[in-house]
Amino acid sequence: MRPVIQGEQTGCGIASVAALVEIKYAEAKKVANGLGIRAQDERLWSETAHVRKLLAHFGCRALNSERPFRSWKALPNFALLAIKWHVEKNRPFWHWVVFVRDEKGGYVLDSKQALRRHKRTDFGRMKPKWYIEVKRPSKLRSIGNPRRRRSPKLSPRMFLSGVQSESSRIPANNMRG
Repeated sequence: MRPVIQGEQTGCGIASVAALVEIKYAEAKKVANGLGIRAQDERLWSETAHVRKLLAHFGCRALNSERPFRSWKALPNFALLAIKWHVEKNRPFWHWVVFVRDEKGGYVLDSKQALRRHKRTDFGRMKPKWYIEVKRPSKLRSIGNPRRRRSPKLSPRMFLSGVQSESSRIPANNMRG
């Protein structure tokens, strides 16, 4: 998996979901905004509901409860981790990162813009408070409309002759601006 860099200072939750579903930050942000989730909303990095909702939209399943972090070895193959956990005005806040274990081993995808390397293995420096196990579907859901019809292919002969067959015409209601 590849890291996704957060496009906003407070977009770590959106970027973490984007990394898990393997899309760009801008695409995940567009979907999040459509679901009423904004990077500036404190609940994105102080509660889990927004991240769970965004994961569910893409067909991922976040297990019901947060589990206390015990060790890196004990983590599942995919997990959202809460690091830099702290309390401000009686409210907990954290930075979302993604833990991945694959055939090469475990690593963390950290979306923070200021980092030189976003694929991290410096486990001793990160202090996770808890994690949420994430189950990814075997086939990730597209962000676009899967039922959208593609326009028919036009042959070079049609362009040379200036003639379009009935089947090659694109109805006006299918045109996207």
